[in-house]
Amino acid sequence: MEIPNMNYIDELSGDDLGFKANFVKILKDEFPIEKLEYIDNIDNNRTDAASQNVHKLKHKMNILGLEESYKIAVIFEEELRLGNERLKDDFMKIINTIENYLKTI
Repeated sequence: MEIPNMNYIDELSGDDLGFKANFVKILKDEFPIEKLEYIDNIDNNRTDAASQNVHKLKHKMNILGLEESYKIAVIFEEELRLGNERLKDDFMKIINTIENYLKTI
């Protein structure tokens, strides 16, 4: 399992600590809401809506340096549009990893 990191955020923010703090705050504020929406949609077999949630969440994976997880999310998003939930356990592990990481930064 990949480990999230701040490399992209550090590079993007440079020496601007205020920008970095705001960026991290947005991640911390948005992520739990998006995760809950995804879980609600997947639990209620709304695969098209869940694919839209995955679309939003996958960008956070990219921001946190999770390249392999991002690739899984791209596949999962497309499969959900077709009604296939095959990767939901893998995706859940990824978003739980992100959630735990966001608690540490």
